[in-house]
Amino acid sequence: MLHVRSAAGAEPAAALPAAGTRTATPSPWRSLQALLAMSALLIAAGASLAWWLWRRRLQAERGYFEQIREREERLKIALWASGEHFWDNDLTTNAAHVLSVDDPGDKPGTTIRNLHFANLELEVHPDDLPTVRQNMQAHIEGRTPMFVSEHRARNRDGKWVWIRARGRAVARDKQGRVTRVAGTARDISDRRDADRERRIASEVLRSMNEAVSVLDENFVFVAVNPAFSKTTGYSEEEAIGQSASILDSPQHDEDFYRDLRAQVTRDGHWAGEVWQRRKNGEDFLCSLESIRVEGAIDQRNLYVAVLSDITHAKRTEHELRLLANYDTLTNLPNRSLLSERLSQAIVNARREDTRIAVLFLDLDRFKDVNDSLGHATGDRILRASAARLREVAPPGATVARLSGDEFTVVLEHLQDPEEGDRLAERIIQAFDAPLGIEDRREIIISPSIGISLYPDHAQVPTDLLKHADTAMYQAKAAGRRTYQRYTEQMEWELRQRATLSGALRKVLENGELRLVYQPRLSLRTGAITGVEALLRWEHPYLGVIPPNHFIPLAEESGMILPIGEWVMREACTMLRRWRQHGLGNLNMSVNVSALQLLRGDLPQQVAKVLADTGIPGERLELELTETVVMTKAAQAAATMQALRDLGVRLAIDDFGTGYSSLAYLKRLPITTLKIDKAFIDDIAQDRDDKAITSSIIAMARTLGLYVVAEGVEHQAQARLLLEQHCDEIQGYWVARPLDPYRCLAFLRNWQSGVARFEPGRSEPA
Repeated sequence: MLHVRSAAGAEPAAALPAAGTRTATPSPWRSLQALLAMSALLIAAGASLAWWLWRRRLQAERGYFEQIREREERLKIALWASGEHFWDNDLTTNAAHVLSVDDPGDKPGTTIRNLHFANLELEVHPDDLPTVRQNMQAHIEGRTPMFVSEHRARNRDGKWVWIRARGRAVARDKQGRVTRVAGTARDISDRRDADRERRIASEVLRSMNEAVSVLDENFVFVAVNPAFSKTTGYSEEEAIGQSASILDSPQHDEDFYRDLRAQVTRDGHWAGEVWQRRKNGEDFLCSLESIRVEGAIDQRNLYVAVLSDITHAKRTEHELRLLANYDTLTNLPNRSLLSERLSQAIVNARREDTRIAVLFLDLDRFKDVNDSLGHATGDRILRASAARLREVAPPGATVARLSGDEFTVVLEHLQDPEEGDRLAERIIQAFDAPLGIEDRREIIISPSIGISLYPDHAQVPTDLLKHADTAMYQAKAAGRRTYQRYTEQMEWELRQRATLSGALRKVLENGELRLVYQPRLSLRTGAITGVEALLRWEHPYLGVIPPNHFIPLAEESGMILPIGEWVMREACTMLRRWRQHGLGNLNMSVNVSALQLLRGDLPQQVAKVLADTGIPGERLELELTETVVMTKAAQAAATMQALRDLGVRLAIDDFGTGYSSLAYLKRLPITTLKIDKAFIDDIAQDRDDKAITSSIIAMARTLGLYVVAEGVEHQAQARLLLEQHCDEIQGYWVARPLDPYRCLAFLRNWQSGVARFEPGRSEPA
């Protein structure tokens, strides 16, 4: 087909059919096909466009949800990492949403929990709700830039936990009022518990009486409590930054503190007692405990030191120890400490195969001195005696006071038993010198000493002390101012003493007592002027018991009171019988004990006996020892004067063996002095005894007193006493003590002249 193009810009002319060709007419079917084809093209194009638009929209939606998922994941991570919850509170409805992330452990949660609360206030603890409202109102009103609150709220388990909520206003209405507040919340229960514990610890630390300090690795103070400042004198500002060496005391050397800190560094702990020095230079003893705290700050170790001032406690402990172990009067060890030292001494002696001597001392007649001069003077005498013992005791010996006037000396490492005896002799000689007491007065007092030895006499402390005590009583019985070493015989005598003490209580009931009578002779007239009643005890099984054995027991037990009353009544009754036999000029002498004199009713007792027996008062003479008279002299003087008012004569027996005060003798209403036998025994050979006897007689005459010499056994003694103008004598040279019947016969014979005194004869004729 040929196509002709028309002139430029003109439509092409229609093709002319070729010669011989039939011209075709256009078909309607073809137009319809063309139209359909065109429509199909348009539909295809629209479908493509729609599909492309749908793809684009799908891609956009996918990106949007991806962003949402990414943001949700980020929110999960943020909430998980911060440990907080997100809350959103609509103030118009008071409804709230809380977003939280489940925490499965150490990884972010996979679920965001969205909780809806119709009223968030219901989840706040009622006690904390007012405060939460106040804080929220302050933020809404613009008074605070942020809502902040710490309060209790319910957790998902329904338990109350502490939370810290923070938030801001995020929406307002047209009037500018806040309609919505959002923020975060965090569970702070653990932190509050920790804070509470820290506050408690801090308060406890501040209130502690112990000084507490914290030091770094170089032992430099980093913190101290108030008690530290009070104890050491260093304020907190003065102490922090300073080395702990500012408290070092010269009581310890530098090596001590260096070793102490090295041990704390090495072992992490040190405890003990140490001297420290305060800021003012005063040293004090403290109990120190220091511990190491590992990695406390920046992985560095710290040291906590707790010190308590125990100076006062130690002083009190020392005082209590003194009270428990030392005698407060003399500062000597007491019985408790003595037993402890004696036990240790026995252990040492057993190991070393040596001896121990225990010396038990008792001051002679101390009770009489104490009662007459007063307890204050008695205490001074005890202190002076303790000082004297310390001077005499060798180094290493223990000098102790047991009680009263009883002292003990423990001598260790003896090579032979006589060392204890020699020490006893030195002690007795040392007490010959007067004891200086206060007020410039001096007094002489002697000790009696008993000695026991380990292992000879006992193996344990109690037995050693008991045996030494037994020996001391034997020294007393031997005349005092001497010592005795323990023997088994003494133990027997001690048991005998206990037996006598028991039997003595029934002596009157069983009628075992009797009186014997020893005549007294006048040297001037040769007449028997009287007799002295002497007490005897005849036990049905023990036999005759000497007076010096049972009379001290009677005085100790108080039995001397009924016994003394019996003696007086029996003697006066016998005198009445003799007077009925024509011996009307005879006098009766009766010994009186200290208890009888001091009890106060002796004058009434004597008056009743005189009245019952009809004996004139001047025919009765009561004999009192020097110690009896001087014991409570004022009281004794009153009783003696009451007796003198009855006409009774009073004699001082055993004169010269005690400590009579001449001033008291002058004032006391006594009538007679009886010179002790100790001065009469050697009067013919000993010039001193002769001089003493002569002085006593001269003094008695000066005082207007009658003088009787006791214990005259030889004619030479009687002659010398006659030359010295002694009034009467009494003793074996005149007559031994006689029973009532023999004494009556003796008196009748003497009265009739069958027997009489002639100084030139060796025996009475």
